[in-house]
Amino acid sequence: MDGEEDPRRLREAQVWWERERLAPLCEANPERCEPFLTGSFEEAPRLLTPAHLEDWDPIERLGLPGEYPYTRGVQPTMYRGRLWTMRQYAGFATAAESNRRYKYLLEQGQTGLSVAFDLPTQIGFDSDHPMAEGEVGKVGVAIDSVEDMAILFDGIPLDKVSTSMTINSTAAIMLSMYVTVARRQGIASTALRGTIQNDILKEYTARGTYIFPPGPSMRLITDTFAWCSEHTPRWNTISISGYHIREAGSTAGQEVGLTLADGIAYVEAAIEAGLEVDVFAPRLAFFFGAHNDLLEEVAKFRAARRLWARIMHDRFGARKPKSLMLRFHTQTDGVTLTAQQPEANIVRVTMQALAAVLGGTQSLHTNSYDEALSLPTEKAVRIALRTQQIIAHESGVTNTIDPLGGSYYIESMTDRIEAEAEDIINEVDRIGGMVPAIERGWPQRMIHESAYRFQKSMESGDSVVVGVNDHIMEDEPFPDILRVDASVRTSQLEFLADLRAKRDEGVVNRTLAAVGASAGADDNMLPPILAAVEAGATLGEICTVLRDEWGEYRPPSVL
Repeated sequence: MDGEEDPRRLREAQVWWERERLAPLCEANPERCEPFLTGSFEEAPRLLTPAHLEDWDPIERLGLPGEYPYTRGVQPTMYRGRLWTMRQYAGFATAAESNRRYKYLLEQGQTGLSVAFDLPTQIGFDSDHPMAEGEVGKVGVAIDSVEDMAILFDGIPLDKVSTSMTINSTAAIMLSMYVTVARRQGIASTALRGTIQNDILKEYTARGTYIFPPGPSMRLITDTFAWCSEHTPRWNTISISGYHIREAGSTAGQEVGLTLADGIAYVEAAIEAGLEVDVFAPRLAFFFGAHNDLLEEVAKFRAARRLWARIMHDRFGARKPKSLMLRFHTQTDGVTLTAQQPEANIVRVTMQALAAVLGGTQSLHTNSYDEALSLPTEKAVRIALRTQQIIAHESGVTNTIDPLGGSYYIESMTDRIEAEAEDIINEVDRIGGMVPAIERGWPQRMIHESAYRFQKSMESGDSVVVGVNDHIMEDEPFPDILRVDASVRTSQLEFLADLRAKRDEGVVNRTLAAVGASAGADDNMLPPILAAVEAGATLGEICTVLRDEWGEYRPPSVL
């Protein structure tokens, strides 16, 4: 058969099929031929053939595993060589209670820790601050000082585990506490493995746990890049996060475009601060959500990986292979979980986790089925972890690298998402970069509009959410949930008072003054923050000094 005639013959065959087979069906049952939409409201093609990839170059667009442009994965053997890191995002109440949960998860086969901090910790308030009332220990663990951090990791050797910390505006302080605890364990900072999220730009667009304006916030991030490149070379200094962008309501393509635009801003800031791209870029990591549309999500991960490789190679001149690799953690999307019929969330989480694995993730957290109601119970956490383990060891999807690669639908959708994301990046460039775009409210409006479209679709019934607007159960029993007692704040306040009574106030005040002096100069912020942490200064005290020096961010109105 003449290869040049294959696409023509396929097109002719499809035209015949549509006329002779499909058209009579559509005439008799019109609803079966109406457009079907993906989870991002893009029309899903009814049928794809090789003719739809007629000009598609598999060497350029697909490549091989572990080779540029990394469409098929960042490692030559992927999961045949090593499974993804299985993390469960956990933290609640006091450091002691969270420590017990971490040890339980490690006993159940978890291979990495992922720390959830409470809201006061995320926005720089100690537990005894009036703004913290009612929030201490509720959505994560309360960490006021290095003594809390020491209890959090008591009995857990920090040179043997990889720890991820979901913390942004106060990331430099939490990292300083972690390094200090490691030193107390006799562990050098060079031996530490893990990640701090440290992604402030998405806080301005999607999540809201910011403190300082963008300028000083970006400085804290680049200072962390510089300090870690020398002192913690195995530590991922940032996890550039699309997860919260997706949670706020974006589409798959918007998640990729806005996340990589944030990544570009961080790389530009680091280069402007005098860092060499091939020095810091290998420690950049990413964090994406996994939504319900399984095939669209697989394509999303592949598109992000390919586009980032091109950006780093062509735009920034990176040449080390590890500088070009988009390595990412995935969390199944909490926003998709329902309070109604929560056991159905086990199925949702399984689909989302499968999408992450088929898309080539390096690390995975599976949400617990009861998280739409509360922090997860031990039973729910165990089921979530078992979901990953069953996918890893029983599903067979880890046997072949990129098993969906070459699918006409997957490859065409990978191309579509990459093109959409690139259009978003080009628009951000036109505006002048991600910080000016945020200040204008441009990405915020984009996300809000997508979230509004989904909400309308769900309320109209066009988008079915099982248990919410279809297949509803009346008189559904309320499940047992985890409740954090209000006494947690009382115990934290007592612990704080005891800390302040025992520490050397003169040393603390001198180290806090040094933090303020560095904030007003051009010095790297990590050494004075480390000194303050070691002296017993609290998170809130350090943040108060920085608030006094830098001020607080006030968002633009985007409605």
